Amino acid sequence: MLLDRLPFLIGLRYTRAKRRNHFISFISLTSMLGLSLGVAVLILVLSVMNGFDHELRTRVLGMVPHVRVEARDSVTDWETLAGKLREKPHVVGAAPYIEQQGMFTTNGRNKGALVTGIDPSAEDQVSIISEHMVQGSLADLTPGSWGIVMGELLARNLGVGVGDRVTLLVPEASITPGGIFPRLKRFTVTGIFKVGADVDASLAYTDISDMAKLARFKEGGVQGVRLKLDDLFSADQVTRDIVSQLGPQYRGMDWKRTHGNLFAAIQMEKNMIGLLLMVIVAVAAFNIVSTLVMMVTDKHADIAILRTLGARPGSIMGIFIVQGLTIGVMGIIIGAIAGVALALSVSDIIAWVQSTFGIQFLDPNVYFISYLPSRLEMSDMGIIIGSALVLSFLSTLYPAWRASRIQPAEVLRYE
Repeated sequence: MLLDRLPFLIGLRYTRAKRRNHFISFISLTSMLGLSLGVAVLILVLSVMNGFDHELRTRVLGMVPHVRVEARDSVTDWETLAGKLREKPHVVGAAPYIEQQGMFTTNGRNKGALVTGIDPSAEDQVSIISEHMVQGSLADLTPGSWGIVMGELLARNLGVGVGDRVTLLVPEASITPGGIFPRLKRFTVTGIFKVGADVDASLAYTDISDMAKLARFKEGGVQGVRLKLDDLFSADQVTRDIVSQLGPQYRGMDWKRTHGNLFAAIQMEKNMIGLLLMVIVAVAAFNIVSTLVMMVTDKHADIAILRTLGARPGSIMGIFIVQGLTIGVMGIIIGAIAGVALALSVSDIIAWVQSTFGIQFLDPNVYFISYLPSRLEMSDMGIIIGSALVLSFLSTLYPAWRASRIQPAEVLRYE
């Protein structure tokens, strides 16, 4: 039993023993600190990227419909259709809409936008806009009032505020005895929202009955129904199931077609940065090779004595594997603790630095997200720690194998 534990005990003893060669101690400490730094930075950076991804996903996809179901012509009884769709798996909300591309113009300023006609009483089921109103309310959008709610950046670009009037030009011609003119309508700004994403510069909302008149829909008719899902990544499957059940007169579209590229790009950046930072961990882990090679050279006599006393090559190999893994595990634990601490407090640290030194890292006039969000995910932690452990183990194999190949007779001849 003692012989089975011998490699483990000797490996731990070698790790904490004071060495005659201080350079070996320095390289060992450098390996441990390098591994700690690599793991901590990797956890911190991936947590920040997860934070940005979560913020964008929450803000953008909170405003963009997860799934849209439209009829080829128009939906005349949207409440019945919405009731059927709410019974589908993953569907948690439904609301009608009419969309119209157009251009706002006022005081010589022009700006294109997507104008959506909504039912204010049902909009909370599919959108977070009511939570981000900075002026006015969705309840101010009433039939016949021709009021409009627009994003803060859109209002700023047009130079308008609540109570101002804007003209909307839609890309459809009105034929009159005097000729062909673009269709236009005057709206009164009744509210402004700020989500903190690019939708602030491109979205506007009005009452669905007013939009139906402008788009020349039949009375009571709407373009389609927007759906909110409890699982964003099931949107494509839910869309296919709904369209196949409703029949060919309906068509569906999910958020992946409109904004999928944005989140695919974020995921690709996260993977590439994670891969690059993993190189830092790999370099630090392979410093263990240098440490153990020098350690094997320093312990030639000890290895020869152990072999003479009956230690097998496997036991000698196990001693140095234990020593290398001990260095690696200690570095990984220190790095994981530091990385988690930084990931949980990086937002507060950056805010303190900005307020203390008057530095603005992310200008709110330029960036939609003007602070540093962080979101720690256990799956990333597991991958980072597991990869670092594997690299540390691989780094121990060659030096340990060299130690097991030492012949005691050749060593003791010169001792």
